[in-house]
Amino acid sequence: MAGLSFCGNNVTKNAYSVDTGMLNNGCFVDALNLVPHVFLLFITFPILFIGWGSQSSKVQIHHNTWLHFPGHNLRWILTFTLLFVHVCEIAEGIVSNKQMDTNHLHLFMPAFMGFIAATTSVVYYHNIETSNFPKLLLALFIYWVLAFITKSIKLWKFAEYGVGVLHLRFCITALLVVLYGLLMAVEINVIRVRRYVFFANPQKVKPPEDLQDLGVRFLQPFVNLLSKATYWWMNPLIIGAHKRPIELKKIGKLPIAMRALTNYLKLKDAYEDQRNAEDPEKAPSIWRSMYRAFGRPILLSSTFRYLADLLGFAGPLCIYGIVEHLNKKPVKEGSVVPYFEVYFMSSNELLQNTSVLAVLLFLALVLQRTFLQASYYVTIETGINLRGALLAMIYNKILRLSTSNMSMGEMTLGQINNLVAIETNQLMWFLFLCPNLWAMPVQIVMGVILLYYLLGTSALIGASVIVLLAPVQYLIATKLADTQKSTLDQSTERLKKTTEILKGIKLLKLYAWENIFCDSVEDTRGKELTSLRTFALYTSMSIFMNAAIPIAAVLVTFVSHALINKSKPSSSEAFAALALFHILVTPLFLLSTVVRFAVKAMVSVQKLGEFLQSDEIGDDSWRNGDMSVSLEACKKHPGTTKAINRKQPLLYQMDNYEQPARRPLRPNETEDVAVKVNGGFFTWGSNLSTLSDINICIPTGQLTMIVGQVGCGKSSLLLAMLGEMQTLSGKVYWSNKNRYSVGYATQKSWLLNATVEDNITFGSPFNKQRYKTVIDACSLQPDVDLLPFGDQTEIGERGINLSGGQRQRICVARALYQNTNIVFLDDPFSALDIHLSDHLMQEGILKFLQDDKRTVVLVTHKLQYLIHADWIIAMKDGSVLREGTLKDIQTHDVELYEHWKTLMNRQDQELEKDTEIDNCQTALERKTLRRAFYSREAKNQVDDDEEEEEEEEEEDDNMSTTTSRRSKIPWRVCWQYLSSGGFLMVFLMVFSKLLKHSVMVAIDYWLAEWTANGDGPVNGTAYDDVPVNGTANGDVPVNGTANDDANGYAPDFGNVTRDFVNASAAAVFSNRTNSAAGLPDSYYVPVFIILCGAGIALCLITSLTVEFLGLSAATNLHHNLLNKIIHAPIRFFDVTPLGQILNRFSADTNIIDQHIPPTLESLTRSTLLCLSAIGVIAFVTPSFLIALIPLAVSFYFIQKYFRVASKDLQDLDDSTQLPLLCHFSETAEGLTTIRAFRHESRFKQKMLELTDTNNTAYLFLSAANRWLEVRTDYLGAVIVLTAAVASIWSSGKNLPSSMVGLGLTYALTVTNYLNWVVRNLADLEVQMAAVKKVNSFLSTESENYEGSMDTTQVPEDWPQHGEIKIQDLCVRYDPLLKPVLKHVNAYINPGQKVGICGRTGSGKSSLSLAFFNMVDVFEGRIIIDGIDICKLPLQTLRSRLSIILQDPVLFSGSIRFNLDPERTCTDDRLWEALEIAQLKNMVKALSGGLDAVVTEGGENFSVGQRQLFCLARAFVRKSSILIMDEATASIDMATENVLQKVVMTAFADRTVVTIAHLVSSILEAEQVLVFSAGQLVECDSAVNLLAQQDSLFSVLVRTHK
Repeated sequence: MAGLSFCGNNVTKNAYSVDTGMLNNGCFVDALNLVPHVFLLFITFPILFIGWGSQSSKVQIHHNTWLHFPGHNLRWILTFTLLFVHVCEIAEGIVSNKQMDTNHLHLFMPAFMGFIAATTSVVYYHNIETSNFPKLLLALFIYWVLAFITKSIKLWKFAEYGVGVLHLRFCITALLVVLYGLLMAVEINVIRVRRYVFFANPQKVKPPEDLQDLGVRFLQPFVNLLSKATYWWMNPLIIGAHKRPIELKKIGKLPIAMRALTNYLKLKDAYEDQRNAEDPEKAPSIWRSMYRAFGRPILLSSTFRYLADLLGFAGPLCIYGIVEHLNKKPVKEGSVVPYFEVYFMSSNELLQNTSVLAVLLFLALVLQRTFLQASYYVTIETGINLRGALLAMIYNKILRLSTSNMSMGEMTLGQINNLVAIETNQLMWFLFLCPNLWAMPVQIVMGVILLYYLLGTSALIGASVIVLLAPVQYLIATKLADTQKSTLDQSTERLKKTTEILKGIKLLKLYAWENIFCDSVEDTRGKELTSLRTFALYTSMSIFMNAAIPIAAVLVTFVSHALINKSKPSSSEAFAALALFHILVTPLFLLSTVVRFAVKAMVSVQKLGEFLQSDEIGDDSWRNGDMSVSLEACKKHPGTTKAINRKQPLLYQMDNYEQPARRPLRPNETEDVAVKVNGGFFTWGSNLSTLSDINICIPTGQLTMIVGQVGCGKSSLLLAMLGEMQTLSGKVYWSNKNRYSVGYATQKSWLLNATVEDNITFGSPFNKQRYKTVIDACSLQPDVDLLPFGDQTEIGERGINLSGGQRQRICVARALYQNTNIVFLDDPFSALDIHLSDHLMQEGILKFLQDDKRTVVLVTHKLQYLIHADWIIAMKDGSVLREGTLKDIQTHDVELYEHWKTLMNRQDQELEKDTEIDNCQTALERKTLRRAFYSREAKNQVDDDEEEEEEEEEEDDNMSTTTSRRSKIPWRVCWQYLSSGGFLMVFLMVFSKLLKHSVMVAIDYWLAEWTANGDGPVNGTAYDDVPVNGTANGDVPVNGTANDDANGYAPDFGNVTRDFVNASAAAVFSNRTNSAAGLPDSYYVPVFIILCGAGIALCLITSLTVEFLGLSAATNLHHNLLNKIIHAPIRFFDVTPLGQILNRFSADTNIIDQHIPPTLESLTRSTLLCLSAIGVIAFVTPSFLIALIPLAVSFYFIQKYFRVASKDLQDLDDSTQLPLLCHFSETAEGLTTIRAFRHESRFKQKMLELTDTNNTAYLFLSAANRWLEVRTDYLGAVIVLTAAVASIWSSGKNLPSSMVGLGLTYALTVTNYLNWVVRNLADLEVQMAAVKKVNSFLSTESENYEGSMDTTQVPEDWPQHGEIKIQDLCVRYDPLLKPVLKHVNAYINPGQKVGICGRTGSGKSSLSLAFFNMVDVFEGRIIIDGIDICKLPLQTLRSRLSIILQDPVLFSGSIRFNLDPERTCTDDRLWEALEIAQLKNMVKALSGGLDAVVTEGGENFSVGQRQLFCLARAFVRKSSILIMDEATASIDMATENVLQKVVMTAFADRTVVTIAHLVSSILEAEQVLVFSAGQLVECDSAVNLLAQQDSLFSVLVRTHK
């Protein structure tokens, strides 16, 4: 029993006597202190364990995280502090106990019980709070009171017997009294506020709105402090991800405080508050608005950051202490106080105990990491909030941008997309890094001071190396930013070219121009690679600097120390200094990054400011009815400028947030004029008026048509009425019932990325009957039937690509479906053939709209519809030529009427003869669609593998396989990537990496050997009296001043001592020769310098090899991808969505170019660092390996779960970002439509939803990163603790203290790098997906370009005559599909004009492709001028024929480039071609003539003009065979007439094959081929076929099919 008595077992004095009074026995007072703790445990354990969940909770709430007791956070903080103080108390008790003769349990037992009680109290409190049962808090209240009283008694007794501040136990007791008092106050406050006891009416509480909403899953703001700090609430999500992928449903909605709308209102208020009345022009400062809206959380985060940085210095100091005191007995400074009969120690003494230091180190690390992650989290959350607010701000601005800005190119779509995608992210990143700006300087200063304290002046020299090299790093960082910018420009340029190639791929293949365009892309790619090479160089320099600076600093420090002080530092100083250098490097490296981001953020803010100040559309032009009317209208419909009612809760505000007024029901229209323009002069931004002197009236409820030649301002007139143009003078009046919403269909169709149905209903309620009528009127039913999911198919950028006509009809359907008084249709027939146009005119416009008595304004080229018009406006050169009814014009302007008549004449004859023919174009579009889907199915059967495996995995019910597949690392793809970089580079990389890390370990090991040689005997028994550091025997001034000594530090040992120590050290445990020990510096320094030099050189080599490995991989992958895709058969492009191919060239290539190399570098570096560190620790203390096993297991599981969850969250983030960016660009493109329909608020709502979804994903991703980092950091802290404990245990067994220092310094680095291993692994896994996607395209079959004939065998001028023989021809699109042409035989004479017609899907267009060998000719052959075309090399064949396609394709560049990219023709020939195509005068008028600019897609010319350019292009190539794939669909009649004549004259001697949509174009044909279901059924001249009544041709003509 003697060992364990409570009050000790001192025989001389009776420890249990209470003669002097109860309280004067120290042991009794300690026993008294046990009472409250035991009381608490007895009361709470039954309550905690028996369970009480059922009846308790008054409010049903699905999250058990509702924290509602006042003082909640304060209580958690106080409890944690209490626990820490208890730990100190236990430590103090145990250490004091060791000084006594017998065990005194009362020194530490009450403290231990207090620790348990404090833990219990917080668990108990948490359970009470989540189940909302406040009455039970009474137990805690009683506990705090009792504990406070007993501790106060103890403190009072201490004071009475003169135990003071010098004694540690007094301080601890005093602290406990304060803490208990505070906790008691918190408890009283809960009673005061909630009144749950002692009061008659307890306060009722309701959970916050977010927690009542089952959709909110982001619980960080609502959980308790412990869960907040460790992200415990994320566990179910992250572990669950293993079983099934995380979907959007799983992450739910954002809490209200984080939603974009909330933050937008915060930022907008801060922004608008700065506008002052005196100077309304002055732009408010965005910086100030950001500070006002989001300054507070940034301050909080900075506080956390400071705390973490200060705690960071605990590491080196503890290492110093442990190595210093490892082998020395602590000096007693305390004393035994009478009456208590126990030992009281001083605080200094406790800190000399190595075990205590190890525990302190552990706690400091845990706390430091917790604060650091908290700081990161707060800034990230704030950054995300800021981004949401900025996006909403930009979006609101876009909706108000003036159209002229957009069309005059002052604000391009690209700029807007950049603002959304780049600038907002720059600001968000700046906020993430923001606290670093003020935390780092403090950290650096502190670090340098500590270094100076350890090593004196030599430390300053070493630190100055770091500081001097910092500007170099900054320089490299800015250079990096510049090269990245130029790389970006180059890649944008390359993408633009690639996009053009892919959009016009059919034309390029038909004209055999793919290589020219491919070369131009390769050219740009070459420039991009040059930038990338520079980028790689700078990146590797930057990595090199990071790795080399600490080595250089250490080298300079220790060598200068050896030179200045003629001595070596002790190992405790050396390794503390080493650890400090590690700490210092990070802020100095990051500082350059942060400064760079700050500069970028300034640029972004400037761009944002300019954008927010740019021109807006005038509000007044919206609705000036007669002034009285418009005022009323404004009162009744507060429209777009509605102030937000702050008193309403946010939820309601969302609904009526800037909602436009709904249109009132339509009364019988009384006004006869719907829109009136008086003396209008309108412009697109320059002061030249585009429209001049406009005076028109649009009659209500009637059909008004606007006609005129191409480019005379018809569309501008509509936009002017909608208020989109700038008014120079004049007024637009709307009758007050009309201008709320206008159904508007633009000429260039604009679709949303949504289903067909959504595009048509466009936010209006769905009405089945109406919907069906509209679809029939626009003859969309057959097209919809072809789509894979009917009208629920996604169309638009990301969906299925529809053809022009289909897109246009959907836009018209949208305008018809909306229930608006006025409908504006801008040339709805431009992309439709005759049959569809007639149907749309009859069913849609005349029947559907007129029955509804809606006012219709129709812009059109089709003069034959003028007979239906109630009112006609004829325009010419931007002004109104005539207005009136057809009758008026007939009587008053005979000339104009006659002109129209001649134009209409041709068509009238056709109409009379009823000879309208096959709606070929539509048929073609539908066929393309059908082909696309049909082939898609076929393709999917072949390789489901191509599409992401994710889909199959979800169907895969067998959970285990899914799990293993999801957590596997894609080694195969990594290997493909590395091998495309070249084997030599891979070998070099691996070899240099391993070598580098070996050298790094060697440097530190050598340092350990060197300093160990100055440390004296290690087992501390042999020479106890040797002054080892001048601290123990303060009386020996060791070669330093007394003052130095007071610092407890000596820069140098006495010479004598040193030699003696060296000799003894050598003798005791080292095999080193005496000579080595005798000449230490000359022996160690040179080796040390050589090692450091080698390390620095290797750093450079490794960083270069990785970057250039990545570069060569990127070069090869892109080159192969481009060549594969450009030479792929046309079939590939029908099957693969354009967006998917473009993604390979944009996002994926970008990842391969810029992201994989740094990730790879970082991954290899951090992995090797961790491994070498663990190796070193195991080498120093082998016992550490035992502890390593559980650590490794837990690390394995953490990384496994995290990688899967992180990948899912990253995918979610990417997939939610795309719709958001698309929505922005969609809005910018369709501004006029959205504003005409008055749908701004619906689009805003959608934008807010998309932003929130993306922000949710991003928040969860960053929370998952914090989850990982907290866990790996804690693991790292445990590693440090185990290493420290293991070395303290082994210290008795001849372990040199320098080795302990080495081990601990390495253990400290592990904490920094563990999470990087996992993060980089996860990143690499995501990035390797890009390589995988690119590789999947590399397996595409190419077309066979070779042919079996040699180019030399083909005559130069082939085909000279243009004779075509088709023999038994069978054609299919794909070996898996049915043939589209079966056994066709035909003969075409040289110079013959041939027409081809047939019903939809009869194979007409397929024949035109067969001439160019674009499709699979699997039987039969086509012989042109005696040569079988299948044997010819494709390049030769295609370059000798000409074709004009139905869709006009122009490329950006000059007009010359568009006509003749090969640069083979003279200018005269080009002008001649332009003249034939009726373009000569127009081109002459342009600045630059033939070198005039063509913008992307030829947008600066009208559709008709583009088609004429395509004709000119065919004329330039003087081939004797021309194929016209109905090329006249989008041209007005006058031009078409001219064209027909031209083709007849210019091509008199050539063979012309016309694929007909309009019978008129082939009625004069010398031979007509009629196809049906892929077979040629009739072949004769048009006249003969018409003569046969029952011929298919005459049937087609009669049914005008």
